[in-house]
Amino acid sequence: MELDRAFCAVGDFGSCQRRFVAVLVGLQVYVACQSMLIVLVGAVPEYHIDQEELPRNPEELASHVHFADNFTSIVTEWCLIKQEAYKVSLASSLFFAGLLIGNITFGPLSDKFGRKPVYLTGSLANMTFAVGIAFYAVLGYCIRDWRTLAFVSNSLGVFFFLLSCLLPESPRWLHSQGAVEKAEAIMHSIACGNGKERLRIKLKPLGGSGNIQDSAPGVLNLVTHPVLRWRTVILMYVWYVCSLVYYGLTLNAGEHKGNLYLNIALYGLVEVPACPLCIYFIEKPWAGRRKTTSAFLIFAGFACMLTMFLSERSGLFWNPMLLALSGKMAISAAFNTVYIYTSELYPTVIRNAGLGVCSMTCRLGGILAPFVPTMKSISPSVPFVVFGISGLSAGFLDLLLPETLNRPITETLQDLQASET
Repeated sequence: MELDRAFCAVGDFGSCQRRFVAVLVGLQVYVACQSMLIVLVGAVPEYHIDQEELPRNPEELASHVHFADNFTSIVTEWCLIKQEAYKVSLASSLFFAGLLIGNITFGPLSDKFGRKPVYLTGSLANMTFAVGIAFYAVLGYCIRDWRTLAFVSNSLGVFFFLLSCLLPESPRWLHSQGAVEKAEAIMHSIACGNGKERLRIKLKPLGGSGNIQDSAPGVLNLVTHPVLRWRTVILMYVWYVCSLVYYGLTLNAGEHKGNLYLNIALYGLVEVPACPLCIYFIEKPWAGRRKTTSAFLIFAGFACMLTMFLSERSGLFWNPMLLALSGKMAISAAFNTVYIYTSELYPTVIRNAGLGVCSMTCRLGGILAPFVPTMKSISPSVPFVVFGISGLSAGFLDLLLPETLNRPITETLQDLQASET
């Protein structure tokens, strides 16, 4: 039978698939803590300097600075203020630089060696990422020493690494590589997990000529293939903007007045409604993937732009923080949708390479994001102008891509070419 029919036969989303998703969902709590680590570990408490003229020597400056809060951070540890403050943003950028290296390395490897081995460096379950941010805020509230907080946040990774070993390989990827028997074995295992032990799966192999040509497609196809080339350019920019605005607004949580831990929790929890909103809109024929992604990007852009016209005391329901939270919810929704949309725009045999390249530009946005909030030294509105223009431009460019709702997922490059003719 065809692969899609086999998936229907074993159960589209049975108890077996739910167990797999539980691992992915749990993993995102750990990933969220890692991404948000610098917000508390690098937090700057209130402080005063007991002399008017600032010492030029950092060691001498530290002896004259008095921090007023009851938590520790790398800022209080090494007095990373004034001319040393850039090191906090640099630390966050280095984290995203590591993710960039991972995307460059493991994206193509996933297409060559499979989804499961490369998954043991990361996965996607975006709604739980938002809950993970709130969890990290609670963790930071309970653990005020930055070294202990960093240790606890990182120790979760070992547990999820071991748990990830229980996940099977992608049968769709195995089928695209010609490993039909292995794909059938995993499909049978899924069927058993869904209570269909007697079901026997026999998959139809891909066409011989098409399978040979597509046996080892790589990143180069994203440039040489005429259809994929322009899709990839636009998607790279959309992913870059999603990351820049998302992480820029998230890391900006510590810049607002009020309780630091509450602000961080709000910046996480505000993403929770984004998931049901995405689920609702992307399945509607009048919205679909393309218009939904574009609308959320444009909304996030406008929300950020409007903050420059408001002051911190504008009112309870009309203030910069409320608009920033609205922008965060919208960009989170766009981020959720673009994962689905991008996956459907690439054929199976090259999907992970395409996602890897898009994720690479996504990490470039993450690398730059920590420095955007520091642009408030020029003017308080400059960071939000940057976020606003980026969101608006990406939203309009996204409209140039084709819609994928209710269209079959292409398996090979030939299928993609045929669908465009």
